[in-house]
Amino acid sequence: MAITDIAVYAHLSKEDIEALGTELDAIHRDVSESLGGRDAAYIRRTIRFQRALDTVARLLIAVNRNKTGWLLGTAALAAAKSIENMEIGHNVSHGQWDWMNDPEIHSTTWEWDMVGLSTQWKYSHNFRHHLYTNVLDMDDDIGFGVMRVTRDQEWRPSHLAQPLQNLLLATTFEWGIGLHGLYADRDRVETKSEKRALTQAFLRKVSRQAIKDYVLFPALSGKRWRRALTANVTANVVRNAWAYVVIFCGHFPDGAEKFTPAALEDETKSEWYLRQMLGTANFDAGPTLAFASGNLCYQIEHHLFPDLPSNRYAEIAQRVRALCDKYDLPYTSGSLLRQYLLTMRTIHKLSVPDRFLIATSDDAPETASERKFQTGAALAVAEISGVTTGLRTALRNGRIRLELEAGLEGGRLRRTAARVRANIAGSLRAPVTSAASSVG
Repeated sequence: MAITDIAVYAHLSKEDIEALGTELDAIHRDVSESLGGRDAAYIRRTIRFQRALDTVARLLIAVNRNKTGWLLGTAALAAAKSIENMEIGHNVSHGQWDWMNDPEIHSTTWEWDMVGLSTQWKYSHNFRHHLYTNVLDMDDDIGFGVMRVTRDQEWRPSHLAQPLQNLLLATTFEWGIGLHGLYADRDRVETKSEKRALTQAFLRKVSRQAIKDYVLFPALSGKRWRRALTANVTANVVRNAWAYVVIFCGHFPDGAEKFTPAALEDETKSEWYLRQMLGTANFDAGPTLAFASGNLCYQIEHHLFPDLPSNRYAEIAQRVRALCDKYDLPYTSGSLLRQYLLTMRTIHKLSVPDRFLIATSDDAPETASERKFQTGAALAVAEISGVTTGLRTALRNGRIRLELEAGLEGGRLRRTAARVRANIAGSLRAPVTSAASSVG
């Protein structure tokens, strides 16, 4: 099953975790106190750029008769929609710019350009997902209710269709997000009239969005209305697929761990921080890709500090990486392609019953728990090195242990053992007060 005791899994004592939390609090405080004109100029510049790009895209679609103009216009419109959806709408709705006290750029007033209502999304996402990140039966974003992404979720025959469901979800992602928010909002009210009011509010937003994209702008294009209509449909599908890739690569590749509700018992803020670090994943990105992803390539930093402006995540990431080195914690990241392929492997693999799978829910690439260290990784540390380590080294040595158990011998065995000792030496560059002391 998923992680029950975060401290044991992380190879940290309570004192270690509280010290880590204190250092993360300092990062939040330092960035919050430094917010100012540079950050305000960034979001205002981004909004102006997005709106200009949207306008140019629609003009290209409307006035050009050739196919090249349509392709350029449609690509620009998809980019404008992605920027509005992710770098602006998502982050504004998190309250990242509320400190500006600008009524236009505020979490209480912004309504984004997609079918879902931002108010309903904020409950399902800002509250349920960010507070209960990757906690089974509490975070509805674990597979979004339709995907099996951990062996802790019981297999059902309907999961055989998961590869096809995955493709459908990617192309219609805005609808999945919109309905996800509606259902979460309906679940927290009791009367039929309240549920009906929420559904009607959602349908009104759907109607407004459909009229804008599929009636108004095609009509403004006159005789070229078909070009405008197909461009809007295509741009929405591209935007949906891109948002899907970014979100899935931040939550479902190997290393993004899951937790049982028991892990929340008496959880401190520092333990919440640690759960975010263990339950999310990044993908490597330069400035352009980071901007295109809404800076959600820094998913770890976003989950640690969802209220800090996204343009600061790159600098925050440097300090978070340093803390991971200090406390010997993994910093889960990789290329976008790698993270995507790992996610696809999980989705396709878990579409079949567990009896066809090799690993267990305690020690699988997509699912782990503290029980995995009661055998392989713990024995690797004890038998090969005799040195206490942190989680990152323990995970690395656990993989090496598999090589040893596969029958390595002679010189290769000695080289492997030497590599273990070298890994441990590297992990001890900074002190960890109690790395694996609580592991059985």
